Amino acid sequence: MGDATPHLEPNTTAHQDLESSKTPGNTQPSTPSNSQGDELTFSNPPKLSLVRLFWYFFYNFGLFAWGGPVAQIAMIKEQIVIKEKWITLARFQRVFAVYQILPGPEAAELCMFFGCLSNGRIGGIVAGLAFILPGFILMLVASYLYTLAGLDNIYFNASFRALQPIVAALMFKATHKIADHSVIKQATKKVDPFLVTAAVCTAINSTLRLNIFISLGLYGVIYMFIARRLWIPAGILFILQYVGYAIYVVFRGVPSPVSLALGIAKTPSLINLFVLGLVAGTLSFGGAYTAIPFVQVEAVLKGGWLPQRVFIDCIAIGNVLPAPLVIFATFVGFQGGNTDGGLARAFAGAVVITIGMFFPCFLFTIAGHSLLEKLVNNKFLASFFDGLCGAVVGVIAVITFQILRSSIHGTAQDLLTKPVELAISKAANSGTAAVLFTVSLAVLYKFTNKWVIIVLVVSGAVAGQFLFLDELAGH
Repeated sequence: MGDATPHLEPNTTAHQDLESSKTPGNTQPSTPSNSQGDELTFSNPPKLSLVRLFWYFFYNFGLFAWGGPVAQIAMIKEQIVIKEKWITLARFQRVFAVYQILPGPEAAELCMFFGCLSNGRIGGIVAGLAFILPGFILMLVASYLYTLAGLDNIYFNASFRALQPIVAALMFKATHKIADHSVIKQATKKVDPFLVTAAVCTAINSTLRLNIFISLGLYGVIYMFIARRLWIPAGILFILQYVGYAIYVVFRGVPSPVSLALGIAKTPSLINLFVLGLVAGTLSFGGAYTAIPFVQVEAVLKGGWLPQRVFIDCIAIGNVLPAPLVIFATFVGFQGGNTDGGLARAFAGAVVITIGMFFPCFLFTIAGHSLLEKLVNNKFLASFFDGLCGAVVGVIAVITFQILRSSIHGTAQDLLTKPVELAISKAANSGTAAVLFTVSLAVLYKFTNKWVIIVLVVSGAVAGQFLFLDELAGH
């Protein structure tokens, strides 16, 4: 990573054992002298002081966390596991499997795990903070500049108008990637039709405006029955959800869009922002894309204190910065605090929602990884999490389509814009936005380099000055 990186050398015996076990095409070392159990418990981290540990994760990973979670995890694996051999590849795969079912960004959790190995629980906290800090500071600065420029700045809005369909393309690609992992049956490594059904039905439930928590919990339980071939209880639960919905509609009518929310952030007070971050962070199975729908429903639909286009802008900024994508919550907290009480409250709001968002992953990771490894191997709980992860895909898919519609056609308010000529101009630019979405999606599937997202976002910001500035300047 650079000359400033501490030189970490594992002990010679372990190093030779691991090197001798490598064969071309084999991704997990298999040492003749070590059993599989040894590989899963092998640990040889350097004992770094807290200051050196902070600098190690800050410099090597925090400053270079570009390109999203896949690039971040690959970077951590290459540096710590492949080059410096703190643990074996077999153990890394097991640890990574555990963190995939935990709430929070896996890259941050991996940094905490390795920090714990080096210097105990305090080391885990230090390593996690070191990884998150650069992105948090940059998002705080970006939030301030966004507010300083003003929502009515034509140059600012022109760039973000172009970025919105690019964000929609990023979410479409992410939904596909998440689905690739979430609907696969672990035992066979093949697509599980029941998990696909859970995703589709959860998407349908979202359009019917059933609460997200009901669908996630329900399909987790249903899949637990299916995994044990208890078809009758699974079928009864599946039917009961729609019977219950029909009864509700008859007596109470079709639920409103805000019925999907818990209503925990009707106003962006500091305590409400903290709770919003805490609940969203607890729900972020598989990373930020699971937290996005929940924050959108609470802040944009239920609370109404965050405009939809501003929410999409914060996701665009989060995709550019070297940080876990859940750092978008910092932007949401800043805007909410600014709405609630001005600039000082904005900075406080950014801090408290970020603490809430990351608290669950710190808690679960630091509290006891060994216990989590036992839990993930429990078939009873594992099947529940499998069903929940399958259902999550449906939630993300629905919110992705909503963001796509908003980014291309604009919001319903745009159609009521006065004068009428401006409303017509906004509608006419839908074609340009659609082209941006299509081109961006094609680029994302054609190129997989970690810098592609950054290039797309920067190019979109520049293109917006040519594509949308005349519309905004003319009115």
